[in-house]
Amino acid sequence: MPINLEIKIQMDSHESALTVLNNLSAEYVKVINQKDIYYSLPGSLLKLRVEDEVESLIKYNRDEVNDRFSNYNVIYMKSTGTEQFFNSIFTVEAVVIKKRILYMYNNTRIHLDTVQGLGTFMEFETLVLNGLDDARERFNFLIKKFNIDTTKQIKCSYRDLIINK
Repeated sequence: MPINLEIKIQMDSHESALTVLNNLSAEYVKVINQKDIYYSLPGSLLKLRVEDEVESLIKYNRDEVNDRFSNYNVIYMKSTGTEQFFNSIFTVEAVVIKKRILYMYNNTRIHLDTVQGLGTFMEFETLVLNGLDDARERFNFLIKKFNIDTTKQIKCSYRDLIINK
């Protein structure tokens, strides 16, 4: 099961983040339109992600108290229309619609998100490759470069923000 170290920060705009990304020569990947349908699953988060023409089912667990390490599994669907199928067998808890601008830097996915009904955010997902210490080092490098106040991080999913809105 892959593991990420994550952070989520709300922002007024992505302008300052884009400047840092440019200075780092981070790799621009693409703009993604995502719809995440969260289903009720005790002890874990389960979502169907509809991303342009790709659909995937993602199950993950994340420590929301300390460092935000998460482990996750992804199943990619070969057919479309899975939303209706899953909605007929699972209880929908929340739907999150967002525009995501994806960048990569040193095995960290950097998301510049605009979430419908919530606002503007930035997320890092640093992939654990060579141990937790290596991931923390790469993650903390970006925290410093972006001048992020980690006491202001959001320690929950967009699902929780939508539900508690």
